[in-house]
Amino acid sequence: MVGEGVLLECLANPLVEKVLSISRKPSRYHHAKLEEYLVSDFLMIATEDERLKGYDACFFCAGISSIGMKEAAYTQVTFTLTTHVAQAVIHQNPALVFIYVSGAGTDSTEQSRLMWARVKGRTENTLAAMPFKKVYHFRPAFMKASAGQRHLLPAYKYFAWLFPLLKVIMPHSVSTLQQVALAMIHAVHRGYPKTVLEVKDIKVLAEGAV
Repeated sequence: MVGEGVLLECLANPLVEKVLSISRKPSRYHHAKLEEYLVSDFLMIATEDERLKGYDACFFCAGISSIGMKEAAYTQVTFTLTTHVAQAVIHQNPALVFIYVSGAGTDSTEQSRLMWARVKGRTENTLAAMPFKKVYHFRPAFMKASAGQRHLLPAYKYFAWLFPLLKVIMPHSVSTLQQVALAMIHAVHRGYPKTVLEVKDIKVLAEGAV
């Protein structure tokens, strides 16, 4: 869901010249800017893969819910997979900006009682130590899908109606996927003083008020 929303904004935004979408399944979108790279397993992406070369940024949007998962399995999908891809893209693009979609509540100390918060905190810390040009950790919470999205979580339709209400009573806990995507693009284009961006930071950066 996040990846599709970001993809749609990147394709529409004039600041983005080209997009390489790395995924397991075809996006079913066709655009002059878009090239798709289908892989059955992200862990099989090689550091010597020259298809990754020539990019200014990597917007890492892959993720999975921790519900019902053991820590070892969740770590494999969240930490191991993310850092593996990061190592591959930095090998091909030493001056790359890496943006990781983490989540509200992530624990940078890695000491939280919540397993997912510890694992995502470890992932953020490991990425921050890599020699990218810049690393940003985005921590969105509830996100409203963009118009025209095809790949939505089944449960999303049961909660989408809450967005207008949450926007009023919990403004720092909701954003649109378009705002998330715009903030990513602006972070690469003009930078941001913080490396960990909560919802309010995402909104500020999306508006370009930096």
